[in-house]
Amino acid sequence: MASDGGAAWLRAGRVGRPHGLDGSFHVSEPAPELLALGTRVVVMEREVRIVRRAGTDRRVIVRLEGHDDRAAAEALRGAELLVARAQAPELGPDEWWAADLEGCGVHDGPREVGTVERLLALPSCEVLEVARVDRSGTLLVPLVRDAVREVDLEAGRIEIDLRFLGEDC
Repeated sequence: MASDGGAAWLRAGRVGRPHGLDGSFHVSEPAPELLALGTRVVVMEREVRIVRRAGTDRRVIVRLEGHDDRAAAEALRGAELLVARAQAPELGPDEWWAADLEGCGVHDGPREVGTVERLLALPSCEVLEVARVDRSGTLLVPLVRDAVREVDLEAGRIEIDLRFLGEDC
């Protein structure tokens, strides 16, 4: 079963290095759709509002209310940014939050392949990093229709096509 399905909080990223002198910082591992101007985030157990949003979706820069200088941004470095799931935008069909996919079992029909460890954003597409059940390493599964047959979050199960991925069946 998916470990975080239905969790109240979604990970929006992590505070990275400061940007400039006004308290802004780069967000590492950003979920850009969760980091809109005005969004309330929890950082270091405090809820604050995003008062500046700059950069691109791949290189997000934000400033939080009450953090008005470089030292304030540096003090947050490494902290997680969390957004209430209720505040998150609606997802389209065939879209999922990374937290909902992590922990799902991965199968090719009756064959158990492994468990989703995390979702990675590669330049060409997002991929599931799957810890193999036989402990022979990890399998990267691109989130494309040819590789992923079905995602059933309620069952915590993802059906993939090992043949498409070049695996011997």
